[in-house]
Amino acid sequence: MRGAMEDGTQAAGGAKPSRIQLRNRKRILDAALDVFSMHGFRGATLDQIAEASGLSKPNILYYFAGKEEIHVTLLSGLMDTWLDPMREIDPDGEPLEEILRYVHRKLEMSRTLPRESRLFANEILQGAPRIGAGLVTDLKPLVDETAALIETWAAEGRLKPVDGRHLIFSIWATTQHYADFDAQVQALMDGRDTHYKAVVFLDALYRRMLAI
Repeated sequence: MRGAMEDGTQAAGGAKPSRIQLRNRKRILDAALDVFSMHGFRGATLDQIAEASGLSKPNILYYFAGKEEIHVTLLSGLMDTWLDPMREIDPDGEPLEEILRYVHRKLEMSRTLPRESRLFANEILQGAPRIGAGLVTDLKPLVDETAALIETWAAEGRLKPVDGRHLIFSIWATTQHYADFDAQVQALMDGRDTHYKAVVFLDALYRRMLAI
């Protein structure tokens, strides 16, 4: 019998999940996040997840049907987290400050959620086979709306002229780089305060690019 969902929904047999079941499920997902963010979906194995979680492979298969279900569960939970900073851009706010706040949020996520960033990047590099539908139904409408808002602000003379979508792509590239290429960044920064310097640099970069 399959185990219960982490959100407390009942298992197939109708039993409410115990604390141990919820704890083990969380333990598996956290271990899988480490494994997937390091090896990607194709390179990851259930044996690696079992070793990282400290649970047996049969125990993992009690909670999840297999590697793909674990991966999809992680990606599904990540999508809302990834979209929230863009959803928080205020159309009635001061345009430059709203964009800079978004840049800062994305950079902070790279600092605090590097495994999640690499998980998402690996999925995209493989062609988004497990979240492709979500990119169309969830991400695209939000990006369309945000890009249109940015271009409206520019048309009103509140920002320099800019292509909204390419600005968003640039923000993703310059902030998520610090998570997705962390080993390279740390090697080249030579112990310097990477996050603080990135905040200062990117704030100045986008301010110069967009301020009237």
